[in-house]
Parts: sequence; C-alpha cells; structure tokens
Amino acid sequence: HVIPESPYTHELPLENYYGPAVCLDIPKKHWELITVEDIENAAAKVEGGIQEGDWVLICTGMNKRWGENDDYFAYSPGLSIEGAHWFVDHKVKGVGFDMQALDHILYTYAAQHGPGPYVPRIVEQYKKEFGREPLEDFPEWEPVHEILLGNNVMGIENVGGDIEKVKGQRFTFCAFPLRWYMGDGTIVRAVAFIDEDKINKDVPDRVYKYGVY
Repeated sequence: HVIPESPYTHELPLENYYGPAVCLDIPKKHWELITVEDIENAAAKVEGGIQEGDWVLICTGMNKRWGENDDYFAYSPGLSIEGAHWFVDHKVKGVGFDMQALDHILYTYAAQHGPGPYVPRIVEQYKKEFGREPLEDFPEWEPVHEILLGNNVMGIENVGGDIEKVKGQRFTFCAFPLRWYMGDGTIVRAVAFIDEDKINKDVPDRVYKYGVY
C-alpha cells in the first residue's frame, strides 16, 4: 500500500499485528498537525511511556465525528512529518489514528497532489482561511505513508469505536487483517486487552446502528 515492492498482506508475520500498546490523548482541531511535542507530552502521561516495539494509538477526538461528512474527512488533522520520523526513530511497531488517513488530508490528492484536487472546496477554504495555497504548507504527497510504511511501521486509519475507553492507558493490542492473498491493506478488528479497573468509566459505549456509524 503506497510503497512499491513492499510485502503483501499475506507475507507479513502475524507478530506485526499485535503487541504491547499505549493510547495517547492528543486533542486536535480541524487541519492541525500532531507534533513531536504533542507526542512526547502525551506519552509522558502514560505508564512506561512509549517503548521500542509498542503499538501507539492516537486519540484526537475525531472518532466522535466519524461519518460520511466533510467534518470528518475534509477537515481532518494529521500527523506531522517530524512526528512520523519520531515514531520510526523510536522503533514502534505500528501507529493507529482515529482520523481519516495516516496522512493529513492536505497531504493527499483531496487537495493539490497527484490527480487532485478531488475536493477543490477545501483548497479554496484553506486559501480563504490562511491566505495561501495549501501546497505551500503541505508540499509533500502522502509523506507519512512513505515514512511509516517505508520503514516497516504498521499503520491503521479510522480507529474509532471505543478508543476513548483506553485513552491514556497501556494495554495489549491486536488488529488482525483479513486473510487476503496479495492484499495491500485491509480492514481489521482492533481489540485492546486491559484490566477492567483501568478502563475509562466516564466514556459511554458506542452504538453503531448499521455497523459503521
């Protein structure tokens, strides 16, 4: 997925899909970037911080806005390039986000990359809000995909559901893919194994009427 000549889904070891994990609480508003400072500050509040081989889940609050709407997809925040390098340098196993993609929406062809913009209204709105082209602030095309996946760091997009119940906690995580021969990406069932006493009790259960909402 994105990285030419990389292994197919069936060629990756099962060990890639589970292990020790932390969930970082990093609230973000529309189009904001997750910085190295954000990561380090949030990690300092979790038992053991971020350790080599960890899965890292990031809860920005976007999970509450999930749906077929611009609020979730078109105005999503995203991980900074420096943040992606930080995860590679700290040798994490994978990173999961409660956002529309590994990359900020303005790093994709929704804006001015490749065959884009396929959502031209966000380009116009960015220019109106900031007085310059999105391409000036987001010149690379899907850099976080390249950095993470190109260095064998797994990535999960759209981690929603009950992610807030484990926010700020350390636990065991698994997210197994479909058994898909020559697949380049797949849906997963993300599960946290955690002592009930550590679950954030003030977070209500999410109910999805049709499986996705």
